[in-house]
Amino acid sequence: MEKKIPELYGSLVFNDRVMREKLPKDIYKALRKTIENNTHLELDVANAVATAMKEWAIEHGATHFTHWFQPMTGLTAEKHDSFISPVGKGEISMDFSGKELVKGEPDASSFPSGGLRATFEARGYTAWDPTSPAFIKDGTLYIPTAFCSYSGEALDKKTPLLRSMEALSKQATKVLHLLGQTDVTSVSTTVGPEQEYFLVDKDLYKKRKDLIFTGRTLLGAMPPKGQEMDDHYFGALKPRVSAYMHELDEELWKLGIPAKTKHNEVAPAQHELAPVFDTTNVAVDHNQLMMEIMKKVAEKHGLVCLLHEKPFDGINGSGKHNNWSMSTNTGVNLLDPGKTPAENTQFLIFLMAVIKAVDEYADLMRLSVASAGNDHRLGANEAPPAIVSIFLGDELTEILDSIEKDIFFGTQKAVQMETGASVLPHFTKDTTDRNRTSPFAFTGNKFEFRMLGSAFSVSGPNIVLNTAVAEALSEFYEELKDVPADEM
Repeated sequence: MEKKIPELYGSLVFNDRVMREKLPKDIYKALRKTIENNTHLELDVANAVATAMKEWAIEHGATHFTHWFQPMTGLTAEKHDSFISPVGKGEISMDFSGKELVKGEPDASSFPSGGLRATFEARGYTAWDPTSPAFIKDGTLYIPTAFCSYSGEALDKKTPLLRSMEALSKQATKVLHLLGQTDVTSVSTTVGPEQEYFLVDKDLYKKRKDLIFTGRTLLGAMPPKGQEMDDHYFGALKPRVSAYMHELDEELWKLGIPAKTKHNEVAPAQHELAPVFDTTNVAVDHNQLMMEIMKKVAEKHGLVCLLHEKPFDGINGSGKHNNWSMSTNTGVNLLDPGKTPAENTQFLIFLMAVIKAVDEYADLMRLSVASAGNDHRLGANEAPPAIVSIFLGDELTEILDSIEKDIFFGTQKAVQMETGASVLPHFTKDTTDRNRTSPFAFTGNKFEFRMLGSAFSVSGPNIVLNTAVAEALSEFYEELKDVPADEM
């Protein structure tokens, strides 16, 4: 590794550090205001940002820019334009305007529209999402954008996601103000999507037309050794796989993707990569990039990365674990129960909002993860069942039971872990187990939605979850707004 990790991390991202360095102070403040308060960006600010972004990109070898968007295919899309602009006499200049930054015009007729418009209606627009940083990949400046039709219909997975995040932020902030948290101006949902995948030898892969054409095996004999002992799980990494994971981490870190955990999964040749959580729309962008880069890096190592949910019969399939929570702009995790959760009104209100949302919209949550491959996986081996349910753990369940029965709940003492060996360190047990059979489990300070398929965009499930929780909070606000503050 030529650079140390802190220097490598985000080196190809037009992040906050680069913006502070490259932009005039007034322009930087205006852009931060747009990002933090969801306000529109003025054209003069966009022009200044575009110039700085172009110069930074050229310094890093970029020759083109693209509006990078996520149509309803589950994949990403991009159209590349060079920075060159003829100035006469056979000469050119390298230009990039604010208008080119904030708006693009790809042909929208060939993308899925969900029946919203006729296929001959070709015009569509991409609009810059300033809350997700631009980055450089393969000599091109990538600008994350939303994608909509000429008449304003969302043709992508970014637009409804941003709408759902804004709706939840609005309703959560209103409830927090009722609780006296008037310094809170916004609430962000955060996601850390764990990614499972298989690695197979490229030469062997080429001999299997079923894998090539469908992403999974359709025929063949069972292997002489399968998953009987689950001995692959957390096992020592093979040198070839370790080298792949090492390069993958580096490529992800360059793009500011916080790859954190890597290990062998349960099935033979199955592995997992987990990032640190981020705001939901950035986490979605990062996961789309992660899947693409996983495949590219595998090719360099003579491997093929399989993201199909059930590529092989008789062993575990692959999914994503969507770790979801809510955080205020003041840095408070609203799903953190604290030391006395039974007395933590704020936590209980937001916990109940999530429970209510999942209970009332379980069918939509199930629909948001449905596909042929994922439905084959759900309910088998380690995958959760195909029926949506919530697991809270003993302590939270007892707290809610006491509230329902209107009885006092005494504070539970922390339970020390007994290992039977005095030399081992002392530590306290968590109040909830990581339930592997629940599709929607509370895991300390977040909910883990474990039904997502490995090849999925994580947008859809989070759109449903954000919107459902926003509705629940809206109903709570109407019930609480006339309640005196000292009675809450």
